[in-house]
Amino acid sequence: MGKGDKKTRRGKIHRGTFGVRRPRIKKRISTEAKINIEKKTKG
Repeated sequence: MGKGDKKTRRGKIHRGTFGVRRPRIKKRISTEAKINIEKKTKG
């Protein structure tokens, strides 16, 4: 168990892959972008 293990977090980091143990971090929409979208839909 460790860097060579495909199923562990450390193993995912070592291989540079993603999965259940190490999900991708999704980019959040900034508050400014949200405000602009809301204005467009109201008008």
